[in-house]
Amino acid sequence: METPGRIAATPDALDFTVENVEKALHQLYYDPNIENKNLAQKWLMQAQVSPQAWQFCWALLSPDKVSEIQYFGASALHTKISRYWSDIPTDQYESLKSQLFSQIARFSSGSKMVLTRLCVALASLALNTMPEAWPGAVAEMVRVFQEEGGGVDGRARCLALLELLTVLPEEFQTSRLPQYRKGLVRGALGREWGSVCPLLQQLLRRTDSPGAVKARVLRCLSSWMLLDVPLSESEGLVHDCFSALPDPELFDTAVEAIVNAISQPDSQRYVNTLLKLVPQVLALQDQLRDAVQNGDMETCHGICRIAVTLGENHSRTLLEQVDHWQSFLALVNMIMFCTGIPGHYPVNETTSSLTLTFWYTLQDEIMSFESDKQTVYLQVYRPVYFQLVDVLLHKAQFPSDQEYASWSSDEKEQFRIYRVDISDTLMYVYEMLGAELLSNLYDKLGRLLTNTEQPTSWQHTEALLYGFQSIAETIDVNYSDVIPGLIGLIPRININNVQLADTVMFTIGALAEWLADHPVMLSSVLPLVLQALGNPDLSVSSVSTLKKICRECKFDLPPYATNIVAVSQEVLIKQIHKTSQCMWLMQALGFLLSALPVEDILRNLHSLITPYIQQLEKLADEMPNPSNKLAIIHILGLLSNLFTTLDISKQDDESADGSAPPVKTAPPPPGPNPVVVVLQQVFALIQTVLSKWLNDSQVVEAVCAIFEKSVKTLLHDFAPMVSQLSEMLGQMYSTIPQASALDLTRQMVHIFASETDHFPPIKALFELVTSVTLSVFQQGPRDHPDIVDSFMQLQAQALKRKPDLFLSESLDVKAVFHCGILSLKFPETPTVKSTCLFFTELLPHCSDVPPLARVVQEDGKLLVQAVLEGIGGGASRSLMDQFAEVLFSLNKHCFSLLAVWLKEALQPPGFPSSRVTTEQKDNFSQQILRERVNKRRVKDIVKEFTLLCRGLHEQNS
Repeated sequence: METPGRIAATPDALDFTVENVEKALHQLYYDPNIENKNLAQKWLMQAQVSPQAWQFCWALLSPDKVSEIQYFGASALHTKISRYWSDIPTDQYESLKSQLFSQIARFSSGSKMVLTRLCVALASLALNTMPEAWPGAVAEMVRVFQEEGGGVDGRARCLALLELLTVLPEEFQTSRLPQYRKGLVRGALGREWGSVCPLLQQLLRRTDSPGAVKARVLRCLSSWMLLDVPLSESEGLVHDCFSALPDPELFDTAVEAIVNAISQPDSQRYVNTLLKLVPQVLALQDQLRDAVQNGDMETCHGICRIAVTLGENHSRTLLEQVDHWQSFLALVNMIMFCTGIPGHYPVNETTSSLTLTFWYTLQDEIMSFESDKQTVYLQVYRPVYFQLVDVLLHKAQFPSDQEYASWSSDEKEQFRIYRVDISDTLMYVYEMLGAELLSNLYDKLGRLLTNTEQPTSWQHTEALLYGFQSIAETIDVNYSDVIPGLIGLIPRININNVQLADTVMFTIGALAEWLADHPVMLSSVLPLVLQALGNPDLSVSSVSTLKKICRECKFDLPPYATNIVAVSQEVLIKQIHKTSQCMWLMQALGFLLSALPVEDILRNLHSLITPYIQQLEKLADEMPNPSNKLAIIHILGLLSNLFTTLDISKQDDESADGSAPPVKTAPPPPGPNPVVVVLQQVFALIQTVLSKWLNDSQVVEAVCAIFEKSVKTLLHDFAPMVSQLSEMLGQMYSTIPQASALDLTRQMVHIFASETDHFPPIKALFELVTSVTLSVFQQGPRDHPDIVDSFMQLQAQALKRKPDLFLSESLDVKAVFHCGILSLKFPETPTVKSTCLFFTELLPHCSDVPPLARVVQEDGKLLVQAVLEGIGGGASRSLMDQFAEVLFSLNKHCFSLLAVWLKEALQPPGFPSSRVTTEQKDNFSQQILRERVNKRRVKDIVKEFTLLCRGLHEQNS
């Protein structure tokens, strides 16, 4: 066979003829060259939307064509009808409809995929013409396909009709109909249910209906349920779906139809219908038990979905039917059976996870009743929830070691997530069951650990502890009287397994706040934690638990400090833990040392850090290579993490995580801060390391992190280091500019710029990094969005903390302003956000910083143009609030100038978008100028205008 010419190479490449379309399709399906395939695809997409599509699509449906070509013809028809409906003259609606009917009849015994596309095309035509131009569309479809003729057998016609009726609601869900039409058409479709329902019922109930027809009926019902057909009107059909469940071929589609019917938002109005459904669901219990016995996971899953859907969507309605309380309780117990279904998730069963949200819903509904009613319901349901706890803890148990070892890593991960979901459920259930739940768990654990006659499995112990941990992690258990007993039981546990040891660790960690209030109990658990630190398999749990204890209990730990430091040093030297756990361990030691006397801190720091300093000295002498780079970054990281938490001043606990500058509440001890002492000792060494690694951003970042963390923690105690650090930062940044150096400069400006003693070095550093960054802008800043982002944040911080910095003659304010305007046009969202912040900090100083006033007066129009360009479509829509802030600030601080600038900037046609008219631009401008107080309103105006500029307004209105 002769290979057709490549479509993109033909001179009349846009000549959309049948022949060319066939060539392009051949190229798309059979050409091995991916570039040719892509060209063909692009060309075909153009063909599909071209006016010629009306001619070639019918020709492509000809019986002598292969199905891929026919499929393209049907798809082109659907595209034209669904997206270019307005191009079709009204007088052609009828002929188009009858052509589609006859093509569907012809393909009813042909290619299934072509038939579906033709049905979708007719469905689209119906949605565009009902109810005005084609009233009773569905009734006509049913009538046309029920008529004999056309040489097509009845079964094929029936299946084609069902396909058409199935895709109609689906096409409605995805159609691009305008909002007002959607409402009209939905109403019209709802009225057509009367033509569909009897047909579906008749086909489902006929004993001679083939399985394929019944399956299609159920799919069709599912589809119509998405249109919120009233449950009372589909009650009979839903009943028929239950009758179809014993048939394995129909089971999945019947489940889907029932679930869609029950979960309609409107269905709770039909209380009587819902009450009739409960016994039908309960009647599935025998089928469910048989499925469990036979290991038929699919059937278990489907029946459970039905029970859970009814319970989850209609708990309130069914709870309120007090005369039927026993049948609802039976449904709840059926769901409980599904929660506790035998076997281990996810290997032997996948059903139990479906039920967890039901228990949240039921609890919410019970707790939302007024107190008298609630008391009655709690009498019935508290015992159910205690049973649920037992079931969940049973399901959370690990399988035998041998079985667990045979699981894949994916199965183990799914099981881990499942246990987290169980943990969240237990935490929620605690709100209903309260302290009694903890007592209940404690009694069980006590019996388990003190029962000498019966050997206990570690799995059982672990699950009970896991229950405790789930609750203690997020709920304040300080008032529980069982915790002392629990802490007393922990040392009695025979820890012979990694999973059990992990859970013991996490449980102790969850009780860290309680231990801070009961420090006498520390001696019971601390030895376990320190012992676990030496086991690499318990790395995450032991280190995170030690960190929690050191953070919460630091003022009670001095007696144990020597031991903790010694064990930590040993595991660090032996390199038992991965990098991130080493960093956590250093944070733990930082918390621990914070509570010791200064001389003890210095002694411990010396022994802790000396080996690393010696290692760093050795590395600093070596020629740079990848392996010593990792070692350097590791050591610098250890120091950073230690200094993040080592804080000798008393402070509010709230900010101990370093997310915001902590609030100091007591004066620090006299003398230099231990962190400063150490930093001064290693400063020369760090400079040596830097001199060799200045062009490596990761090493520079690690060096900056040490000082940044120290500055954040020490605040003004860092003062002795300001001068030498400023000098080093200036040298670093002048040699090779990097974002991390700017971020550290910003921290220094934030804390020290307002202090007279430190203003000179900070001023010199600020001017130096500004001038170096301006030269980066001259050489082309596009390759350095991170530097631009950090630079804008630094400028904003300087304006906020010390606007006097902008009075200096050494600072080129005009150039900085122009850099801001350039940065507004960057594609990176964070960079533009930081730049908008810079301008919103700058504009209020027009009144008190003359150089800033001058530059805004001279170049403010450029700023307005850049902001409008972003709003017009040049920037991401997520940035509109930031642009609105800049406009609001301009309006507040430069009102008369803004009025002129807006007028001039919006003058050119097509700016900021060709989609907005002069009238719309004027309206926007007036609205902005009116709002000088209400920032929220300005944000709304900008959002509205950007939608107009982007042509999205119609969809969002």
